[in-house]
Amino acid sequence: MLCFRGKLMSYLMGIDLGTSSLKVIIIDIKGNIQVESSKGYQFDSPINGYAEQKTDAWWSACCECIRDALSRLKAPASEIRALSFSGQMHGVVLLDKDRNVIRPAILHCDARSGEQVQKINRLFKERHLSDSQLNPVYTGFLLTSLVWVRDNEPELYGRVRYAFLPKDFLKMMLCGEIGSDYSDASATLAYDIQQNCWSKEVLDALDIPLEFFPECSASDRVAGRVTKKAAEATGLREGTVVVNGGADQVMQAVGNGAIRPGQATVNIGSSGQVCFQSDKPIRNPDLSTNTFCAYRSGAWITMGATMSAGLAFKWFRGIFPGGDYRTLDGEIEKLVPGSGGLLFLPYLNGERTPHVNPNISGMFMGLNLNTTGTHMARAVMEGVTYSLLQCIEICGTLGLKAGELIASGGGARSPVWLQMQADVYNMPLKTTVTEEQACIGAAVMAGVGSGAFGSVEEACASFVRYKDNVYTPNAKNHDIYRQYYCLYKDAYTGSQKTIQSLTEQGRLQAG
Repeated sequence: MLCFRGKLMSYLMGIDLGTSSLKVIIIDIKGNIQVESSKGYQFDSPINGYAEQKTDAWWSACCECIRDALSRLKAPASEIRALSFSGQMHGVVLLDKDRNVIRPAILHCDARSGEQVQKINRLFKERHLSDSQLNPVYTGFLLTSLVWVRDNEPELYGRVRYAFLPKDFLKMMLCGEIGSDYSDASATLAYDIQQNCWSKEVLDALDIPLEFFPECSASDRVAGRVTKKAAEATGLREGTVVVNGGADQVMQAVGNGAIRPGQATVNIGSSGQVCFQSDKPIRNPDLSTNTFCAYRSGAWITMGATMSAGLAFKWFRGIFPGGDYRTLDGEIEKLVPGSGGLLFLPYLNGERTPHVNPNISGMFMGLNLNTTGTHMARAVMEGVTYSLLQCIEICGTLGLKAGELIASGGGARSPVWLQMQADVYNMPLKTTVTEEQACIGAAVMAGVGSGAFGSVEEACASFVRYKDNVYTPNAKNHDIYRQYYCLYKDAYTGSQKTIQSLTEQGRLQAG
């Protein structure tokens, strides 16, 4: 047990590095959140399809949020026992031999590497390497972005000494050590998920040095301690324990208490995911889902993902503003399922599950003179939910089942959307008392890594609590949604060529 001057340190810190914001919580050992702090930022898109962020923005937000949280904690910084991380997946941070950042980080939602995806797919097929990956090759993953840099920015690539994940940059800044964890590493395409190590076969095939990639260990492994320089920048005590943490989907599952095989979560954040826990790596022959390592060796997650979930609703609100979310929820609730015969395909930024296509676009179908902005808002919610149902169904064909879903993300703040999900999926949904599940998952790792808890199970029992209200399916609504869901799937199939052509024309006109 860690003590400071004979006194047990009482608090843990969880840091979540997201695409649009960084969040920090401080939680006590009994699971009560004491302080929350967040800082928003935007990613850069210098060319259509690009998504980059300057690492300085992350570090600045991290220092600001930690200082703010500590200033409002009714205890000294010496009471922080340990901290850990949750981080946006897939992106790549590149450093030179002196640990200087070479270029802005390329993010998970970046779509520039289409040519590299095709090249890697051909190579994987020729050398029978797909079986070790268990994942489709997709734009925005670390490996595809790294190959893009080599192909298009050779001078910068020539300076690369380290290639790793976004949250591991913050970890390095805090404790001075470069390392990663199983969950984040497994989402790079450079990792052998079944053998739980960097894939020498893949890296050799692409002529990428294995030495670029850091040592990996479990999410609850101690990575180091806060350095003097980082303590001065953040207000943390020098020597505070820093624990690995993990990829946001894995940490979010932990923060929802979903850590055992047969448990599943559904998340509507900027993107949307359905995530199933498993005690074995799941191979999907169609490569339309993702399988990654979980927080420890011998555990995995399989998930389906839709690229524009809450992002689609935010986009719509930007076009048709008016009223707060609660008021809009009330208006949407008055409409019957089906939004007056309106369908929305939520492919605003390509799609992963089930189409694995970064180049398709979204669309409304069924507009008429009676269509209102509220109809369209509800159709956006329904379209995202249909997309997540496709994820659930595909995971079901792989043998992954759950009796209920734990819902999280911004979509879980809307009672209307939660009930809609229960009706569409025909499954009960429950939610946790606290909303920042990824931060909670990170705090769990901080607690286990620092010895405050003997296991992740013990920490989750202390930290994770569920609301009394469970959203149960309405059978009548489900029957209506089944009909619309069939139309939704047919709409993509029937309009695929049109959608593809429109997407290509739009990109040509955007330059």
